[in-house]
Amino acid sequence: MRSSNPVFSRRGFGRDNGYAGFNTAPQAGGPAVATQANPYAQPTGNPYAQNPYAQQQQFGAPPQAPAAAGRMTIDDVVLRTASTLGVLVVTAALAWALLPVDDANISRAYGIGIGAALIGMVLALVQSFKRKASPALILTYAAFEGVFLGVISNIVDNRIADGAAMQAVIGTMAVFAGVLVAYKAGWIRVNRRFYGFVMAAALGFILLMAVNLLFAVFGGGDGLGFRSGPLGIVFGVIGILLGACFLALDFKQVEDGIAYGAPREEAWLAAFGLTLTLVWIYLEFLRLISILNSD
Repeated sequence: MRSSNPVFSRRGFGRDNGYAGFNTAPQAGGPAVATQANPYAQPTGNPYAQNPYAQQQQFGAPPQAPAAAGRMTIDDVVLRTASTLGVLVVTAALAWALLPVDDANISRAYGIGIGAALIGMVLALVQSFKRKASPALILTYAAFEGVFLGVISNIVDNRIADGAAMQAVIGTMAVFAGVLVAYKAGWIRVNRRFYGFVMAAALGFILLMAVNLLFAVFGGGDGLGFRSGPLGIVFGVIGILLGACFLALDFKQVEDGIAYGAPREEAWLAAFGLTLTLVWIYLEFLRLISILNSD
């Protein structure tokens, strides 16, 4: 399964790696495998052959497999996500402290931040195309992404809107907590239709932002105005809502991975996906705050 964050693609718990996801497809021979995404599955092979509890699955719900040695648990996901975000926060704080953004140094700081962002993007793409999680690669991505976030947050906080970084952090935490509560309460139903709708909306959003960027680069100004003024506010809110949807998809992937007995190293992929989504939401909040405080 692809990442819930369409900017990058990561291997999830789909049929290509033998774990639950939205891409479970029929295989020759074997019993039917029904999931919440497709409760009307026709007879298929068992994509969870390494999970002895997969055939105990109830109609329309994932199996509840007891914890087994070497299998991913929620503690594994929490620990690895905390490690990844910890590296990101530390490098962001160092970039904020060591790269001043006064008039004499802002060009240098901005250049380093953009360079770090490009390196982080390349590392994220490399991880996305790898069939197995690489903790070193994921943590290195987090380090470079943290440098970028530290620089851009410092610029916005000191030159556009005082306190913007803290507001964006609080907003991101609020979205995370709200989506988690809504997901656990069953108010958000993540199924194939939800996944398709979110992907279509996200790809359309990214396409519009790419077109806007091209007009801004070659035509000057704010391009088509999708990232400034009233339209910028609208698209900022849409970006945050899309980030909330990505979080719901991430939670579903984690839940399915645990239920179907994904190996422990898959927790790094879960941490990677959650980090990508939280960075997305934070940047959208930061951009929205910048627009609201711009002259």
